[in-house]
Amino acid sequence: MVRLAGGTFLMGTEAGDGYPADGEGPVREVRLDPFRIDVTTVTNAAFAAFTGDTGWVTVAERLGSSFVFDGLLDARLRSAPAVAATPWWRDVRGAHWRSPEGPGSDIAERMNHPVVHVTWRDARAYAKWAGKRLPTEAEWEYAARGGLVQARYPWGDEREPAGVHRMNVWQGEFPTRNTGADGYVGTAPADAFTPNGYGIHNTCGNVWEWCADWFHPTWHVTGPRSNPTGPPSTTGRKAMRGGSYLCHESYCFRYRVGARSSNTPDSSAGNIGFRCVAADD
Repeated sequence: MVRLAGGTFLMGTEAGDGYPADGEGPVREVRLDPFRIDVTTVTNAAFAAFTGDTGWVTVAERLGSSFVFDGLLDARLRSAPAVAATPWWRDVRGAHWRSPEGPGSDIAERMNHPVVHVTWRDARAYAKWAGKRLPTEAEWEYAARGGLVQARYPWGDEREPAGVHRMNVWQGEFPTRNTGADGYVGTAPADAFTPNGYGIHNTCGNVWEWCADWFHPTWHVTGPRSNPTGPPSTTGRKAMRGGSYLCHESYCFRYRVGARSSNTPDSSAGNIGFRCVAADD
């Protein structure tokens, strides 16, 4: 983990190239107490230690399926049921964190990659076991910005400065062709690419990251500006930040530090992971 000093920062964006309906704005000054945050998302190796110690069985394992991008599936599994609105997602029987692409896949060569197919409830259980917690949206964004003020990405405003790839997102035409120009078509190692100014890796791209907050598109407009923790009661969906390897500017331009998304606490997929925070000692 790395210690962050906290203080005030400008949260949110009004840049105009995102999704105002998600509640990306307004830009507001937010104050945070000092805290510590994982320098990477939780890896398969770390999650394996947790399950080995506790016997935790993830929601996907209990339900018997999870969602996988069809372009990563063996031909024999592409007949799995598709999601009507997003047919590139398949509900694959036997897909879970140990078998990310369903039966026949494993994580033996991906122990340093982010754990995926974990729900918000799975992530919370891991965090409790580790003596940590999930970050608030404010803590996540403060950390992701790496000390920069209102930059689009953790390193600045250009996606690929000087032609150098700085994150793992979809390259090509979504959803039919991923060139893998950034080096990956699925997940990348959790410490891939150059870290931001705080020494934190992959806050944008690679995998979506669960946050502690319930999601609401407007609550924050008049909400607290000091250590905000999101709406006080359930809205049915938890906030996620950072985008993933499936994000593309033409479809889901949410691999920006000011972007937001959400999902239900029991949802899992092959592009959702998390990292943890802890109080400053």
